[in-house]
Amino acid sequence: MELLVKIAWGLLALIHAAPAAVLVSPGTLARLYGVEPGGDVGVLLTHRGALFLALVVMCLYAVFDPAVRRAAGLAVAISVVAFLVVYARAGLPPGPLRTIAIADLIALLPLAVALVAAWGDRPARSWLP
Repeated sequence: MELLVKIAWGLLALIHAAPAAVLVSPGTLARLYGVEPGGDVGVLLTHRGALFLALVVMCLYAVFDPAVRRAAGLAVAISVVAFLVVYARAGLPPGPLRTIAIADLIALLPLAVALVAAWGDRPARSWLP
């Protein structure tokens, strides 16, 4: 089971690597989102790349350290589910956003494996002494 969980975290890191690449490769911004790197939207999407890099690092950390898996799972779940909800509320528009939605739909499977493993096997630690 541990190997499957590690693979799930690796897949989650891989799925989030493309939007993270925007941070270091401005050309990726135009390919993924159809937006030029300059301007307000370009700056915001580049910053979004930094946030995705944080998710990639968290997922990779979770591959090797089970102690961080609950926190990493929450962060990834919020990102994936929030985008899918926002996308659905926007009316499921075509174009680059559809590609992101498909990637997030694919991410739901490894995310489910990761969350079940992180939350299902052991009791939560008490925050109280």
